[in-house]
Amino acid sequence: MTRHVFIIGLDDLHLAEARSIRGAEDIVFHGLIPYHDIVHPPAYAIEALLATARAEMAEAPSVDAIIGHWDFPTTSLLPILRRQRGLPGPTLESVLLCENKYWSRLAHAASVPECTPPFALVDPAAPDAAERLPLAPPFWLKPTVAFSSYLGFRIETAEQYRDAIAQIRDNIGLFAEPFAQVAAHAQHPDALPREGSGDACIAEGIIGGELCTLEGYVLDGDVQVYGVLDSLRGSNNVSFLSYQLPSHLPGEVQARMADAAARVLRHIGLDDTPFNIEFFWDRESDRVWLLEINPRISKSHCTLFRLVMGASHHEVAVDVAFKRRPDFPRRDGPFPMAGKFMPRTYGDAVVLRVPGPDDIAAVTGDFPEMVLHMHISEGMRLSDLPAQDSYSFEIADLFIGAADEASLHGKFHTIMDRLDFRFSEVVPTNYGRARADTG
Repeated sequence: MTRHVFIIGLDDLHLAEARSIRGAEDIVFHGLIPYHDIVHPPAYAIEALLATARAEMAEAPSVDAIIGHWDFPTTSLLPILRRQRGLPGPTLESVLLCENKYWSRLAHAASVPECTPPFALVDPAAPDAAERLPLAPPFWLKPTVAFSSYLGFRIETAEQYRDAIAQIRDNIGLFAEPFAQVAAHAQHPDALPREGSGDACIAEGIIGGELCTLEGYVLDGDVQVYGVLDSLRGSNNVSFLSYQLPSHLPGEVQARMADAAARVLRHIGLDDTPFNIEFFWDRESDRVWLLEINPRISKSHCTLFRLVMGASHHEVAVDVAFKRRPDFPRRDGPFPMAGKFMPRTYGDAVVLRVPGPDDIAAVTGDFPEMVLHMHISEGMRLSDLPAQDSYSFEIADLFIGAADEASLHGKFHTIMDRLDFRFSEVVPTNYGRARADTG
């Protein structure tokens, strides 16, 4: 029997990954809401996005599942659309408790206090907001709703705090307004905290250590973790360099993280969904810290699971959407290890050269598993890239496999040298030299 699965913001890369799952020959995958309307648009018009989705599904032979792998608003649209179609999935309220960083921290403090750093609510619109430090520095200041470290600042001085508040005031509406529109669809608004909606910020104490992500799912209340990946940061200790599967962390540490994940997810009431949860392990103190919860599979990990396990973890998302227990993971992939690398510059410049089809084909000939997704084009200025962190510009995503970590990183540097990105001036990077010449 053919089933029809809709994926919000589906692009060619993730369509290929979805088709790697077992049973894909019996599934027709449909895009739901155009990619450019859901990923980095100038603004998120929630009601228009919902109307588009309903119109697209109305023409399908059937709608057997709706899944997604993008951040907000995809994660929040999913429960609304599933509810309207009578499909299983988490409640909107439980998703919003993950989506909103302040609301999520309240849940962390109630269920896993030993994994929760100090935090405080900040109203950036308050007349005296810039004059009162909410925590003793250093601390992080972030909007309650955002992704990819958008408007996230490490605060070490009162002057940095004032500057951050000014920038947040001018730009927080990008996510605050659509979050309010989504929250209006909640059937049980009393289940949500009264303070700290999308137009607020959270100040959090600094946590650190070795960062990893647990990929798992909840099905009928049963929490399962099927993969742990490491997240490596660059020289500024903020911007990500790579995500790597499998994790090198000790099994006992991974087990403690899985236990904490189960406790907080049950407290929130998240059910019938995949998830990924980020944790730090402070090796010196042997302390585990919870960073954030995402009620979806990670788009960044799809290719990694295919290279190591033989299929994207879209398989988990589809199985859970069908109320079917996943048979995942499996070691059916061609590589013992895989990584997603995020080549970055740590300075602004004009892009003079990006690799063309012949360049990419030549590199792929030597590294056939390589998947390259470029974010930049010739002639653009790096500072025009949307949704970047506050300290760097991500110019591409690069997925590769290898026998071990040393080989993986060596392959990354070799490939970046051969791809030969060039800029109008020499800028620091996380992959080696950035050429500024045009010859």
